[in-house]
Amino acid sequence: MKPFLLIILALGISSLAFAQLNQQKDIDIERFIEEVFAVQNGDVSAEELYETLLLFYSNPINLNNTNKDELRSLFILSELQINNLVSYIEENGNLLSIYELQAIPDFDLNTIYRLTPFVTVKETGLNRDNRGFIERVLSEPNNYLLLRYETVLEDKKGYLPKQDSSDSRYVGNKGKYYTRFRVSHINDFSIGFTEEKDAGEQLAWNPKTKNFGADFYSGHIQLQNQGRFKNIVIGDYQIQYGQSLLIGAGFNVGKGAETITTVRRSNLGIRPYTSVIETNFFRGGAATVSIAQNLEFTGFYSRLNQDAALKADTLERENFITSIQQSGFHRTDAELNAKDKVVESNYGGTLLYQPSKHPLTLGSTFIINEFSTRLIRAERVYNNFEFKGTSNYNIGLFGDYNWQNISLFAEGAMSKSGGFGGVIGAIINLNSRLETSMVLRNYDKDFHSLYGNAFGESTRNINEQGWYWGMKYKPFRKVEFTGYFDSFRHQWLTSSINAPSTGFEYLGRVSYRPTRNTLLFFQFREQAKDDNPSANDQEEVIRFPLLGKKRNYTVNLDFPANDWLSFKSRVQWSSYDFNNKLTEGFAIWQDMNLDFGKFRISGRYSIFGTDDFNNAQYAYERDLLYAFSVPAYSGTASRHYVLIQYRPIKRITFWIKYAQTNYRDRDTIGTGLEQIEGNKRTDFKFQLRINF
Repeated sequence: MKPFLLIILALGISSLAFAQLNQQKDIDIERFIEEVFAVQNGDVSAEELYETLLLFYSNPINLNNTNKDELRSLFILSELQINNLVSYIEENGNLLSIYELQAIPDFDLNTIYRLTPFVTVKETGLNRDNRGFIERVLSEPNNYLLLRYETVLEDKKGYLPKQDSSDSRYVGNKGKYYTRFRVSHINDFSIGFTEEKDAGEQLAWNPKTKNFGADFYSGHIQLQNQGRFKNIVIGDYQIQYGQSLLIGAGFNVGKGAETITTVRRSNLGIRPYTSVIETNFFRGGAATVSIAQNLEFTGFYSRLNQDAALKADTLERENFITSIQQSGFHRTDAELNAKDKVVESNYGGTLLYQPSKHPLTLGSTFIINEFSTRLIRAERVYNNFEFKGTSNYNIGLFGDYNWQNISLFAEGAMSKSGGFGGVIGAIINLNSRLETSMVLRNYDKDFHSLYGNAFGESTRNINEQGWYWGMKYKPFRKVEFTGYFDSFRHQWLTSSINAPSTGFEYLGRVSYRPTRNTLLFFQFREQAKDDNPSANDQEEVIRFPLLGKKRNYTVNLDFPANDWLSFKSRVQWSSYDFNNKLTEGFAIWQDMNLDFGKFRISGRYSIFGTDDFNNAQYAYERDLLYAFSVPAYSGTASRHYVLIQYRPIKRITFWIKYAQTNYRDRDTIGTGLEQIEGNKRTDFKFQLRINF
């Protein structure tokens, strides 16, 4: 592989239009999220963040009536900038115009450009909307009905006729259907309804078998600022307080190219759940009530059916489960038999002391988890300290303190098992050009936080110790350096590593932004983790883990040619060194985006080659509204897609996406019931949005 030749090729494709730079007219939320994450792995789930930013984009935050936690949730402003904004308003009164942001210390133009799509400046008090609730809902411009259809044009094995009676097949057709309605206004109300049928699932109405059309339904009603009740949600919701050690709302960013603002969590409270991921949310009711000045209590109750395969205990003469299934798929008889077999109840609350003009915030959370069926883990050594039984509880304390340009935050908790979890960190603005962040965490091997989502290497806050250091430096207005180092250790075995293990990773990135919408950056990332070496089938000895090192490199160029044409060129390559074997992979792609008023067209052509899945290249793709696509490029292939958005009239918008991957190293794609005969996969998506 010749990485530098690939760089020259990718950047050369774009050089014809580079001389004529201009500004795009609208915010590109997908591009914004990609700049925040900018890592090459599949661990990041951006759907909830994407939803939150779109809501802020539709109903911008009023800078004259906001708080620090709300501003932090945008991941745009530093602690220094947030403190300066608050101080400016306290000293000079409410902002009169969005242009006044230029007068606030340390608000540079790039920051203002990124911030303005999500904020506004409005007067409060006499100009408040005092109309009745029904009138506000019926006249709210931020409302829509979304209809979506997706499919893979080639036939997968799961949809083909059975060869014999023992063959398993999908019970439904290969179309994926999605319907969504929502009307909402920031800090006032939200009403939403979502339904989804995954590919292979049934679309049928049969109450006897608990089939009610689509496979998954979700809905919510939210009211805010109703007297002493600051927030009320009925239906599906999530909650976030503290550092998400006990309850996290699901869209925490973690480690990425943004090394400062994403390491701490905010007290966002109750938020409606609008995703179609069928786990890790609450269903029931929650409310936040003000019980005294600067003191509020949030209470919640949830009762949700979960998927699990029931097993019989012949000695105890009762059923038990070994795990909760979280795929959300109900396509085969086996998956249908596991549907809704366990009832999970969760209830608890958070007491929060948050004075408006005091640097100290304190809170306490307790949560109780109960299951209708006993959970007994499989008899594996790595499961020795995992949660077992029918009930669990956690209680914890959290707080943060701001002193000048230093922000401190922490949370500690203990579970029913006696296991402890804790995270403590700091964000320090050394000056207007240099910021740093530090996070320490310790999650015992028997710490059981079922809805925690605190900072860490693993997806769960258990069996991990580590420390993180991040840095951001702007030596010049158009140049920025960011980087982090993270070291972690697992005190006990994991499902994939048969001994206590260690690891570290670090990232460095240099960015150059000559204009508002032009971005050139180079990024390097290395991960070093213990892993089990492959064993022969006849080998009985447990082999000790070895250290594997993965290195990722990225060169990226985004720029507009004029007000209707923009380009993006990227080269990624990687290597994985494990057990004296080196494998490699690369991806190179060219994007072109056109805006013709009622038409918006985006396209990409990419080629990639990887020796194995350890070198899979993750690539953000533009997608339908409220969809977020990050395919993993693996194997030797080319891929192209075209996305067309058409808005014939003000209230109706269409999207069509056609994407195809052509492999050169295989005759079949996928495995099991997902297997496609041939070397080509074609994805088709259609979406209609109606604004009322």
